[in-house]
Amino acid sequence: MELKPIRNKREYQACLAEVERLWDARPHTPEGDRLEVLVLLIQAYEAKHYPIADPDPIMFLLDAMDARGLKRKDLEPYIGSRARVAEVLNRVRPLSLEMIRRLSEGLGLPAEVLIQRYDVQRAA
Repeated sequence: MELKPIRNKREYQACLAEVERLWDARPHTPEGDRLEVLVLLIQAYEAKHYPIADPDPIMFLLDAMDARGLKRKDLEPYIGSRARVAEVLNRVRPLSLEMIRRLSEGLGLPAEVLIQRYDVQRAA
């Protein structure tokens, strides 16, 4: 198989099969180098044809809380008072840039996800 950009599904499938064949190749060998290049080609094709959208920031925050066993009270140092945490999690108030910074630095959450736009309830 000649190395070239993947342009269609048939070529994509062929690359996947070749990667599977080379999967146990040792690094820094011709087979290992070929595997590495094929993986890069596959990643580029998948990024273009099967993009994965960033998650909703509030859903991401709720999932992170669940995974880490955090309660709403645990977010107060990063977001503010208990009422402020409730407003953010209930989508009444958007995350501010400062909240995003504190969540990112304090909890190690990716700022690029938290900064995404999301729906906030409008006051009646």
